[in-house]
Amino acid sequence: MATEPTKKNGPLLTTADGAPIADQENSLTAGPRGPLLMQDVVLQEQMQRFNRERVPERVVHAKGSGAYGTFTVTNDISKYTRAAMFSEVGKETELSIRFSTVAGERGAADAERDPRGFAVKFYTEEGNWDLVGNNTPVFFVRDPYKFAMFIHSQKRHPHTNLRDADMQWDFWSLCPESLHQVTWLFGDRGIPKTYRHMNGYGSHTYSLINAEGERVWVKFHFKTDQGIECLTNEEAADLIAQDRESHQRDLWEAIDNGDFPTWTAYIQVMTQEQAAEVDYNPFDLTKVWPHGDFPLIEVGKLELNRNPNNYHHEVEQAAYNPSSLVPGIGPSPDKMLQGRLMSYQDAHLYRIGVNYRDLRVNRPRTEVRSYMRDGQFGGQLDEGTGHPNYYPNSVEGAPRPDPSYAEPAWHLGDVTVERYNSREDHDDFSQAAALYHLMDEDAKERLVQSLAGAMAGVTRQEIIDRQLGHFDNVDEEYGRRVREAVTAARNAGGDGQSLDAAMAVRDAVPEGEAQRD
Repeated sequence: MATEPTKKNGPLLTTADGAPIADQENSLTAGPRGPLLMQDVVLQEQMQRFNRERVPERVVHAKGSGAYGTFTVTNDISKYTRAAMFSEVGKETELSIRFSTVAGERGAADAERDPRGFAVKFYTEEGNWDLVGNNTPVFFVRDPYKFAMFIHSQKRHPHTNLRDADMQWDFWSLCPESLHQVTWLFGDRGIPKTYRHMNGYGSHTYSLINAEGERVWVKFHFKTDQGIECLTNEEAADLIAQDRESHQRDLWEAIDNGDFPTWTAYIQVMTQEQAAEVDYNPFDLTKVWPHGDFPLIEVGKLELNRNPNNYHHEVEQAAYNPSSLVPGIGPSPDKMLQGRLMSYQDAHLYRIGVNYRDLRVNRPRTEVRSYMRDGQFGGQLDEGTGHPNYYPNSVEGAPRPDPSYAEPAWHLGDVTVERYNSREDHDDFSQAAALYHLMDEDAKERLVQSLAGAMAGVTRQEIIDRQLGHFDNVDEEYGRRVREAVTAARNAGGDGQSLDAAMAVRDAVPEGEAQRD
């Protein structure tokens, strides 16, 4: 149920196209726990417009530091996930990490009271997996409609260009779901002493899927092995007065001196049955899962052991996407996560460019084979031109999907989320037949000759045969006439087969087979 609007008079809120907006706080979802629907175009407009508001620094998490390292599996969790990086104890995966503040600009001080970003890119053998979280297990809002508005309230007033307490607390006071995170932020852990002395959390609820196709819900935790250390307001003020890059300096110098920081990784696991029974929404980003009910399970060790060589290339242009997922690790109905799956990717496409994954720091360690080509600054990952840039296709050696990687369906109340076959239970021929039958003889002949002229340039007989089969299924006469005209056109060009052979191919195609690739 939509929340009641704020009791203030004002002009009508509209989209950028001037259409009235009925609700500015609640996304359109399939059921109360989601997932989001793509038809919520107002939400998309808001998030996409928000991603393009500042150039060139990040809209949020603008001030950050980065490093490289490794993740080593210390406990077998293969019963929960088929992800290759967790396949055996002792397995190592290379990673990059970026720590950051949230609200401050690139010139902000490191030791300000602010949440800290904790974003990790694992270069797995199945592609990049990005876990993009914070140093707190919760966040200020649970619905992506409020995310851009929240960030606006923490930034600068558009009139004065100053941080404004009225803006911050006006938003928080109107959004009581922020209380949990506000208590974290203004508590003793609100100002970490360094990036090394804080925990990291995936924050959102994710899913793990095992080799049998069984799904569980999961939260990720990274506990610092250096111990939690934080600053008081007075200590932070003194430190900022001396060094605005205190966290950057500490991280760089620790790694440079061989004092490699480490974190122990854990997961919490909740079954789908448990998710239906708990008395809170387990996909709500403002909530934690009590450790007494869902204890921490150790997974591995994260170590940072190498500094970047070029800050701009390897930290400023590093792009972390919640949508970068690998087989065995997936999203959940968490509304904020669903919004971030689009928003972060969109921000990188705008800020860095459509080929941002060609940069070394973002490049998967696996071979990339896709149908996405060209664009500004493309070509660093040269796939060659051995296959076309469209799918479906029948070109030998072109990349193909593998159904064995399909995720199991989500059963969310009365709604089932899965990839429904877009060809199943569809009649693709009767309306084309009706159109054909409306034509008089002259119109039919012009149609047939136009088709024959266009198809005469096709060099592969299998493509012609497949298309002729479709015409046969529309109407036997339609198929026969096009077949005769195509054969005549190709023979006239010295490049066709005999009419008898073409008719034999037609007769060999069972009814209904021609439309299937």
